[in-house]
Amino acid sequence: MGKQDLDVVVIGAGFGGMYMLHRLRKMGLRARAYEVGDDVGGTWYWNRYPGARVDVESMQYSYQFDEELQQEWEWSEKYSPQPEILRYAQHVAERFDLRKDIQFNTRVTAAHFDDANEDWLITTDRGEQVRARHFVLAVGCLSSFNVPDIPGINDFAGDSYYTGKWPHKPVDFSGQRVAVIGTGSSAMQSSPEIAKQASALTVFQRTANFSIPAQNRPQDPDYVAYVKANYPELRAKAKTIYGGVVDEFGTAKALETPIEEIHKDLEARWQKGGLTFLGGFTDMLTDRQANEIAAEFAKNKIRSIVKDPKTAEMLCPKNIIGGKRLCVDTEYFAMYNHPHVNLLDVQETPIERITAKGIVRGGVEHEFDSIVYATGYDAITGSYLRIDIRGRNGVELKDHWDAGPRTYLGLMVSGFPNMFMVTGPGSPSVLTNMLPSIEISVEWITDAIADMRAEDKKLCQARPEAEAEWVAHVNEVASKSLRSTVKSWYIGANIPGKPSVFMPYLGGQPAYLAKCQEVVANGYEGFDLT
Repeated sequence: MGKQDLDVVVIGAGFGGMYMLHRLRKMGLRARAYEVGDDVGGTWYWNRYPGARVDVESMQYSYQFDEELQQEWEWSEKYSPQPEILRYAQHVAERFDLRKDIQFNTRVTAAHFDDANEDWLITTDRGEQVRARHFVLAVGCLSSFNVPDIPGINDFAGDSYYTGKWPHKPVDFSGQRVAVIGTGSSAMQSSPEIAKQASALTVFQRTANFSIPAQNRPQDPDYVAYVKANYPELRAKAKTIYGGVVDEFGTAKALETPIEEIHKDLEARWQKGGLTFLGGFTDMLTDRQANEIAAEFAKNKIRSIVKDPKTAEMLCPKNIIGGKRLCVDTEYFAMYNHPHVNLLDVQETPIERITAKGIVRGGVEHEFDSIVYATGYDAITGSYLRIDIRGRNGVELKDHWDAGPRTYLGLMVSGFPNMFMVTGPGSPSVLTNMLPSIEISVEWITDAIADMRAEDKKLCQARPEAEAEWVAHVNEVASKSLRSTVKSWYIGANIPGKPSVFMPYLGGQPAYLAKCQEVVANGYEGFDLT
């Protein structure tokens, strides 16, 4: 049997890859992470567009594995902006001396399981090859930015930008005519900031989106002191809550509550801001009638903010609220009250092509100096399928996933031994607070590797029947939610030709964590350790 260069190869140096490296190193294992960027941070390294910020409270969107780290780091705002989150990631890398085991500016192009050697052969774009017993994908759920298929996209003579791969130097739009294509989260965060500089801003909207005001503000020192004094209890409580975020959640059904009480709750949540807008009632995402109450409330808010009635109606979504990921914004709807901001619908009248001067829609050429593509990501599976991954007998991951991603617990794939995924498809991931979800994944994987070593087991693989049962369970849980009825990036609807499968697990973080623990307690039920 050939000698391994490393015990573990990790792909990605975002929050998942960094914590994975830290845990593996504490176990005394030879591990290396490969990262495409030139520093740590993952999603927060690439997404530098103006206005980028987290949509979970900073005090909760943070690591909890090290008490000193929790106590020493200071967040300046309720919802931290991207530069601050990136500084936090860099601080973690320095504090735990992680960079010495990360190879930056390197893309892993292939990972093939060697049946004879029972290990993974990893190839990089530098032509290097390394062998490792274990292979961990910490590639992130939102890291493969989507280039839209628009004719003439390379013909534009002005500047083109992608929110998912923004330049590292600030971009000055002063005096420019700017187009923003898209109205998802990155567009809603960046457009108001661009509008402050541009002489004219035109937003091209295919689908109107719901957004709740962030009501962002500087951190309240008293609140920070309270959280830091009670972190253990608050973190433990978060593990019992569906999304892994501590907040006030109601237990009643909207359909059993007087309408004025529902409106009072929705108003309070709108004023408070943030993603828990639908959290006052248990049936908002399972019952259309209940959902319609919240949707109409939010639409009336848009109508009250946007002065031009025609523009206001264009901005009112036609779909359910919360089906697509709720956006959190600062002054997005109010932006349309400025005379230099214009909204164009591309659902009824699509973009025909990009020209050297601008964008042609409905036979009319609109001239621009810059175009911003806020066109989202090939979410959840994109980063996996951009690597040539092959398991036993040379089976390609893209073939195994040709009808949509299939995993066991979002952690492993049958036929791909010793290949682990951090917050993979089939785990709660993007429907929860990502940092605790990352920690759940990383701790399960590193504990499994430790258990294998303790029992002198070489291989761990998911059984096909366990994988099939988990996929069926993920689909069944999704079918009970209104979320599964909406064309969104959760089901890959934004990527032409992508299989339509609800990819994250909708059962919530506590149910998922309990299942992961139960599997281990039952001797790694559903896995073969050989």
